[in-house]
Amino acid sequence: MTAPTEITIAFCPAGKLRASINLGNPLLASLDGSGHPVGVSVDIARVLAARLNADIELLVFDKAAQSVAAVREEQADIGFFAVDPARGEGISFTHPYVLIEGCYLVRDGSPVQTNADVDVPHNRVVVGAGSAYDLFLTRELKQAQIVRATSSQTVVSTFLDLGAEVAAGVRQPLEADAQLHGGLRLLEQGFMTIQQAMGLPKTRGDAAARYLIDFVEELKASGFVEQALQRHGVKGACVAPSVTQDS
Repeated sequence: MTAPTEITIAFCPAGKLRASINLGNPLLASLDGSGHPVGVSVDIARVLAARLNADIELLVFDKAAQSVAAVREEQADIGFFAVDPARGEGISFTHPYVLIEGCYLVRDGSPVQTNADVDVPHNRVVVGAGSAYDLFLTRELKQAQIVRATSSQTVVSTFLDLGAEVAAGVRQPLEADAQLHGGLRLLEQGFMTIQQAMGLPKTRGDAAARYLIDFVEELKASGFVEQALQRHGVKGACVAPSVTQDS
């Protein structure tokens, strides 16, 4: 169903829908062989543009922090990123559409066996700068030292180059890097559930924010999000539970 004209105007002040796409989470967005963005978040952005009867412009960023800044500074009209209190200023979030697990990676011979073993004074934990798990672990870790790689994609290479004790990130990319490099293992239990949501500038008003919330809930309930995960071969992520309007 096409959105009311006033909603389209709120979302598209530049005359088109500018969608911020974060390549920092390869489960949800990546570049195809021709260099074009593809993935679950891209599919969702295209559906929203169709609802708004608007052309779409995909603004691609390598890091979540850049994607967030583009929306906060209104260079983009919508974005896809993990919900975190540190990102709330200036952005209205939907409820999550996908849940992803954040995990730790260590060397095979590491004495670190459980999450509780990570937060000790001598451990260096490598994270992607500005990522959801960076923001979370910055609050949660009290003794371990956080080392910030330039991006989520360089966490494991930074971990190896520095000889650090722990790497943190999304489970599936870490698993792929562990298989690539060898001699590495993931801790069995995740340290956080990363809630992937949509967001828009708060300046667009309550009606637009409510429309986006309802839009996400509809795509979850209709099976679109699950189908997109399957279409792009995403493993290890699941559709977030539906949230009623009274929740």
